[in-house]
Amino acid sequence: MKKKSLQLEPIVFNTFNAIFMIVIAVVTLYPFLNTLAVSLNAGNDTIRGGIYLWPRVWTEQNYRAVFAGGTIFNAFLISVARTVIATVLSLFLTSMLAYTISRKEYVLRKPITIIVVLTMYFSAGLIPYYFLIRDLHLLNNFLVYIIPGLVSAFNMIVIRTYIQTLPEGLIESAKIDGAGDFRTFISIILPLCQPVLATVALFIAVGQWNSWFDTFLFASSKQSLSTLQFELMKLLSSSMNTNSSASMANGADLNAVQNMVTPVSIRAAITIVASLPILIVYPFLQKYFVHGLQLGSVKE
Repeated sequence: MKKKSLQLEPIVFNTFNAIFMIVIAVVTLYPFLNTLAVSLNAGNDTIRGGIYLWPRVWTEQNYRAVFAGGTIFNAFLISVARTVIATVLSLFLTSMLAYTISRKEYVLRKPITIIVVLTMYFSAGLIPYYFLIRDLHLLNNFLVYIIPGLVSAFNMIVIRTYIQTLPEGLIESAKIDGAGDFRTFISIILPLCQPVLATVALFIAVGQWNSWFDTFLFASSKQSLSTLQFELMKLLSSSMNTNSSASMANGADLNAVQNMVTPVSIRAAITIVASLPILIVYPFLQKYFVHGLQLGSVKE
């Protein structure tokens, strides 16, 4: 009797586990699939509701409206450039600071740690920050996307904590072989920190890609520096201010009405356009998360 119960336990557990994971997958994927369906559905039909996983009236008009301005491609390139450059530089400088503060023999590590951490809790405010950017001659300058966020206190703490879990013997052996601190950092620390660096890189990249408020504050008067998120935000604002009912009342033909975009449909198309690059990059970084768990479980 006990043997039968022991044989049934794995079957019952695996069944409930599979059902639970399927439910989690459906709950996770449904909002994205629903947004995709709305973005491919005619705007006036979307107002009726009832769009779930499949468009009721297919149209590409929403995406045409997104790309109709002609500025979206340059804004896309600016967003890609700021994301790549800022991620690489911020990752390198933040990890270098994290390695320096993680060294117990560094006498100033505690004061510097306190100073860096304080920046997470205290800020001078938006107006002094704007004056600082102005005095640094970063207004309407591409570097305004890069320099202010080069070092993040939170990311520094995450990387420092990971470095402290690495075997101390590796660093000591490198120094015995004659390697300096910079050579040790480049040859030993960075390769071993790939999992946490990939995680932090994703944080930085998503933040840079989704950022639009800095463009609004510091570069809105220079169209060539406009980012994708800022252009999409302007498009969404203009679509919400459009009185679609007036165009229908003014004798618009049936084809024009069916191809009409609405704030709901244009918002769905904007969400897909803005999130697609991150969705493409994420699977390539996911393997480092699992690898990081495996490395973190090995102690000296």
